[in-house]
Amino acid sequence: MTTGKINVSVENIFPLIKKFLYSDHEIFLRELISNGTDATLKLKHLTNIGEATVEYGNPMIEVKIDKEGKKLHIIDQGIGMTAEEVEKYINQLAFSGAEEFLEKYKDTAKDSGIIGHFGLGFYSAFMVASKVEIITKSYKDEPAAHWICDGSPEFSLEPADKTTRGTEIILHIAEDSLEFLEESKIKELLNKYNKFMPIPIKFGTKTETLPKADDAPEDAVAETVEVDNIINNPNPAWTKQPTDLNDEDYKTFYHELYPMQFEEPLFHIHLNVDYPFNLTGILYFPKLSGDLQIQKDKIQLYQNQVYVTDNVEGIVPEFLMMLRGVVDSPDIPLNVSRSGLQADGAVKKISNYITRKVADKLKSLFTENRADFEAKWNDIKIVLEYGMLSEDKFYEKAGAFVLYPTVDNKYFTLEELKENLKDKQTNKDGKLVVLYAGNKEAQHSYIETAQEKGYEVLLLDSPIISHLIQKIEGDNSDITFVRVDSDHIDNLIKKDETTISKLSEEEQTGLKTVLETIVPKQTYTVQLEAMDSQAAPFIITQPEFMRRMKEMSQSGGGGGMFGMGNMPEMYNLVVNTNSPLASTILNTTDKPSQEHLVKQALDLAKLSQNLLKGEALTAFVKRSFEMIK
Repeated sequence: MTTGKINVSVENIFPLIKKFLYSDHEIFLRELISNGTDATLKLKHLTNIGEATVEYGNPMIEVKIDKEGKKLHIIDQGIGMTAEEVEKYINQLAFSGAEEFLEKYKDTAKDSGIIGHFGLGFYSAFMVASKVEIITKSYKDEPAAHWICDGSPEFSLEPADKTTRGTEIILHIAEDSLEFLEESKIKELLNKYNKFMPIPIKFGTKTETLPKADDAPEDAVAETVEVDNIINNPNPAWTKQPTDLNDEDYKTFYHELYPMQFEEPLFHIHLNVDYPFNLTGILYFPKLSGDLQIQKDKIQLYQNQVYVTDNVEGIVPEFLMMLRGVVDSPDIPLNVSRSGLQADGAVKKISNYITRKVADKLKSLFTENRADFEAKWNDIKIVLEYGMLSEDKFYEKAGAFVLYPTVDNKYFTLEELKENLKDKQTNKDGKLVVLYAGNKEAQHSYIETAQEKGYEVLLLDSPIISHLIQKIEGDNSDITFVRVDSDHIDNLIKKDETTISKLSEEEQTGLKTVLETIVPKQTYTVQLEAMDSQAAPFIITQPEFMRRMKEMSQSGGGGGMFGMGNMPEMYNLVVNTNSPLASTILNTTDKPSQEHLVKQALDLAKLSQNLLKGEALTAFVKRSFEMIK
């Protein structure tokens, strides 16, 4: 037996490892299993190239709890180490790596999270163990070795009687970490970090029922057998070729990733690239509501099938953070800070690739089955609209598949809109006016008026639509979007023809004076218009620019620069001078009766815009009942 002192100048490095290297103690298990996986895959490579003449077989990694002995065992059947290799890799390389790392990063190390890149994975064991043993036998024909260290720089190394190839690590769990002797805790960690590791991982056994023989009697009891409980899927869908998978395989994998998700994903995108970087993965579009505050952190990041994090900010473009799925890449530098990650050239390329791949997939779905794409539009639009606003590369491609639905459930691309609407909805200045509603129910009367003129009305109801139409108008000088309730219909799409007012200019001035003394100035601007005599006498509209800026301010950006976010709501009261009511109001000499008529008409207009609420609504109902007594 040999004993020795690990040659480090930092006195007792283990408390430093515990303090600085890991923000999360639980990842020790991931690191140790990753090491076992590496050892097994190295053996596979050596047997494949003929350098190792041993039988590779069907190796697995086993995790065992010894609750009484307060020990946790991690056993692999990989390449193993000789005593000389233990001395080299455990006592020298890893420790010098640890010391160098601590010196360089001791102020920021706790934020870096992943230490495997520095060869320090093994030392994470000391975060939860008061003593660690390694019993290992190399695939070479050499004696097994037994290394013991109690968390000080002292270690012992002696021969062992292990006869099978591979490495067993025994953690003597420290008193402050006894939770790691609980089966439920280990199961949770294995499920979180090792669910898709490429080597089978055994954790205990489970009982399986054997199928009954064909000729077994009805009441025969099926036999049961104890089998290894393999907790992982070593060949997850993203590691396979898309040609080897069907829709059902993708759905099955989705539920494997998200066991608590009962809804099926709408569709998937398989990522697979090996130049200029390596990246595989599958992204799923779940059914999304119109809420922008959707739970993020649903996409899982792996490195060679080892779970790393579900914070993929910077790697996956922000607008796709609402998706679910897996991204796996060995090229993502996990040992840098989050801001460093976002500035990294390889990461930017990965983000651009994902954006392009998603856009290409959406285009092909649209082209191959437009009816199906239209049926899913409302469930995916929020992601796509956000993408158009936040990613120029996505915006460039989006014209080919982003849809603009009408209130009658017809769907147009922007080019189709221009083509279909130009004959009827081009105003006298040659500009195409696209009418839209934000709420089909609340704006029903305005929609109906527009449709009576033969106009199409879009239904654009997402919370960021004001930002998006602002951008589209900026890029298309020949088009303007106007919400259908922002003015009376003849003003929305101004043609050359003008309607003559039945009231003289003097009468119009008199009517306006009467209205302005009764209608609240702080909320309404009175506007007289000569319209069809059958049109509504009073119409409440909200100017497009003001409303849009206010909406943009409330949903972030845009109108905020104009200080409009907290402005009170302002409306126009459009009064049809050709309506019989306008003449009646003008010719009523009894002031209380005149005021009553104006207030009743204003309340009716407010009611049609869903603006009559509370006390005012109660008073209106009471007044209306009085009138029909």
